[in-house]
Amino acid sequence: MTKQTILSTIREIGLVPVVRTTSADSAFKAIEAIYEGGVLTAEVTMTVPGALRVLEKLADHFGDRMLLGAGTVLDPETCRACMLAGAQFFVTPALNFKTIEMAHRYSKPIMPGALTPTEVLAAWDAGADLVKIFPCDNVGGPKYIKALKGPFPQIEMIPTGGVSLTTAGDFLKAGASAVAVGGELVDGKTIKEGNYPIFTERAKRFLDVVKTARAEMKG
Repeated sequence: MTKQTILSTIREIGLVPVVRTTSADSAFKAIEAIYEGGVLTAEVTMTVPGALRVLEKLADHFGDRMLLGAGTVLDPETCRACMLAGAQFFVTPALNFKTIEMAHRYSKPIMPGALTPTEVLAAWDAGADLVKIFPCDNVGGPKYIKALKGPFPQIEMIPTGGVSLTTAGDFLKAGASAVAVGGELVDGKTIKEGNYPIFTERAKRFLDVVKTARAEMKG
């Protein structure tokens, strides 16, 4: 996939599930369940034990059917390792310019984390494809996205933190290009219970929320 195709897919889906689990097996099963729910993208965080092997296994299993990303990428070395494992886009919790440069070198999209207006602009100026606003719920949630979009209408933002079935639509209406969803979609309690079909149902519901919000924005 080209960089622009990857970005277009993320914008179109409007949703990036963030899979942060305590084992490689549970991460794989969770992403399978999300896929069954119709969400064709997922981010595997580097905090998952054996995360690189999970990415390789997922890339082999899904091929081009699913868009895989790597999250919690802290440095350019990790970015490159994830790329070789099959990740197509990269997400960082904070602003690291060398990691952005690495993604650029191989024409892959990167979403660095930022919070303050200064950080958001610095990330965009450094070549961020989308700026991850994190932790968004701690500073006002959708209202904060709306406030940032005032001076920065050109900056594409993806909020992380506090995105739920209740708030996802509000984030999109506030100007977010897409939303990143963590524990509200894939949570540890449900994994312990082994009830992966719940993730399939939640994925469908999140897609419905995105669809409804966008229809209301047009209408």
